[in-house]
Parts: sequence; structure tokens; C-alpha cells
Amino acid sequence: MKILLFDIDGTLIHSGGSGMHGMSQAFEELYGIPDAFEGIPVSGRTDTLIFRDALQKCGLPWREEELERYKQRYFIHLAVDMQRPRPKRRLMPGFPELLERLHALPQFHLGLLTGNWYQAAAIKLQYFDLWKYFEFGAFSDDESDRNKLVPHALRRVQERYNFVPRNHDVYVIGDTPRDVACARPHGAGAIAVATGDYSLAELRAAAPDHLFQDFSQVEKFLEIFQTG
Repeated sequence: MKILLFDIDGTLIHSGGSGMHGMSQAFEELYGIPDAFEGIPVSGRTDTLIFRDALQKCGLPWREEELERYKQRYFIHLAVDMQRPRPKRRLMPGFPELLERLHALPQFHLGLLTGNWYQAAAIKLQYFDLWKYFEFGAFSDDESDRNKLVPHALRRVQERYNFVPRNHDVYVIGDTPRDVACARPHGAGAIAVATGDYSLAELRAAAPDHLFQDFSQVEKFLEIFQTG
């Protein structure tokens, strides 16, 4: 049995900017500060860390209750903005075809491993009708450190299916070097795809186990597992 853990932004979809717009709108609504996330790196990072960076940049204190208050405002703004037309919003090449094929094969179980908070992930993927493919996941609600997310996903696999997957049967799939890095402490495979902000050369330098330009060739992706 193979456990495939997909990143969202840059790997499955591009929200067209709705995610960052929603985060900025919520921050301005709560704190009166526009463009709070300008200059803060976001690719491959968790929503919690991005929010903490914005607070620090603006000289505001970190409090757990502030995080929860902010999340609820963000989810509202994100849901509204996802219904607005945005020219860059799109599925990445190969989707939903790849997910449909994997979902039909009993040896695969599909999960998420994402820096998004759970509800943000649901809002984005429901818009594209992809949420239905994923059985479990690990999210920024679980850990602010992406490198600690894999065990949360595997715990949910165990709870759902009553078995513990072998490390070499687990794969993290994403578009940034951080996706590759978060697989390593847990012995999971890393599959990188250059559909986000990083080039093939930049991803190759992170030394993933497998590297793709995109996932438009479904059979090529499946070849990874023919001898695994």
C-alpha cells in the first residue's frame, strides 16, 4: 500500500492569489494594517509561520487566541474571494486526471501534506472539486514546522485503516525544496514538480527521489511505483 501526500498550492492548484488576498484582507480588518504580508516568503511555508512573521513585521504580539481569531476572519475572506474571477486561478497540469487514476487503484491512499490550515485547504480544493479525492492529511493546524507534519498524516492513516505504513511506502509530493526537506526526517520518498515558484534546476538541487516538469503524463508518474 502506497501513501501519497500531496501539497496544494503550486502542486495541485493555483488559487489565482485568493489565498494571499484573503490573508491580507483579514489582517487589515483586524489590525488596520494593509499589505502586512508584503516581502514575507510564503512558498512552501505554513500559514501559521506566515502569520507570525506578519505580526512580528508589524510589531504586534503573538498570542494563541489571536491566531484563532485571525483564522476565522481569513476563512471568510478566502471563501468569498475564491468565488471571484481571477485569471491565474487554475488546476495544475495533470489534474484531476492523475488523482482520478490513483483513486481508482486500490494500492494507493491519497492524503494532503500542506502548509494550509485545514479549513483553507478545504475551501480551495472544494472550489476545484478535488477535496473528494483525499482521505486524510496534515495541516498547519497540526504544526507550524512543516518538517513535523508527516507523522500527523501517518497517525491518521493508522487511525483510519488500522495499519502502520512502512517509511518507503510513503511519498511527499510538492513543488518546493521545503516539500522535499520535510520528507527526509521520516524516511519518506520525495517527488518534486516544477509547477510552482521553483525551477527544475532549483528542485534538482534539493535532491528529490523523483522530479517532474509537471504531472501531465500520468503513466510516467505511475512508473515510479512499478518496482516499488
